[in-house]
Amino acid sequence: MRVESLRRYPVKSMLGEAVETLFVDERGAEGDRRLALVDTATGHVASAKQARLWRDLLKCTANGDTGRVSIGLPDGTTIAADDPEVNEMLSRLLGRSVRLVSKRPDGATVERPDPEQLLELGLDADVAGRILEIGLGTPGDSFTDDAPLHAITTATLEHIGAEALRYRPNLVIATPGDCPPYVENDWIEREFGIGEVRLRGLELTPRCVVPTLEHGPLPKSPQALRMPAAENRLAAGTCGVAACAGIYFKATTPGVIRVGDRVTPNP
Repeated sequence: MRVESLRRYPVKSMLGEAVETLFVDERGAEGDRRLALVDTATGHVASAKQARLWRDLLKCTANGDTGRVSIGLPDGTTIAADDPEVNEMLSRLLGRSVRLVSKRPDGATVERPDPEQLLELGLDADVAGRILEIGLGTPGDSFTDDAPLHAITTATLEHIGAEALRYRPNLVIATPGDCPPYVENDWIEREFGIGEVRLRGLELTPRCVVPTLEHGPLPKSPQALRMPAAENRLAAGTCGVAACAGIYFKATTPGVIRVGDRVTPNP
């Protein structure tokens, strides 16, 4: 196995960027999900899991390759994350008052409506959802949901027929041609070496409605959720039994991961 691609997402629920190298430690990937929007009316962190309110975030891009995050809007406008006008511009785009923050508030929460009900009833349906506290498994201030790092294999992606971009992983791991889909199911509590880095599998990744949504130029893809919901329903941390694809990791030894690095299971 090897690292096929690496990604980070400087602003939660916005499109991210492919990178050739990624430093990881117990806090996750450097520059990943370090910013997020907070709904000033509810106090919840804006997440495209609540597609009725926040799916337009996936029309925005966030880039942090210069060390200063810039946000690209659907009309082609680019604005720095620290620009005094950024909150007004994003609020206007989203039709809700929001503020961009760089420190995860204590007890930060997101809304997670039942994803399969959203597929059945439509994205604008007022589907009751759970209020989930985020970041409990990640030290520091980042806005990751459940764990520091997320990975998915090419075996799983090719079986589902969905682009990696839809699942928002940090690592896409290329697997041999005879590797079965959902091989990640067997990686909980297993350790892997990637160069100088050591990763440990934590729990399977429960899939929300996000992979089915439009992602920039990518159209909607209901199968990105429906297929794992039909084939791979397993226990997934705080979500209980859920459609799963991919796995959460934490770095037990920090370091730099590079595209092309071998991924070696420890004995």
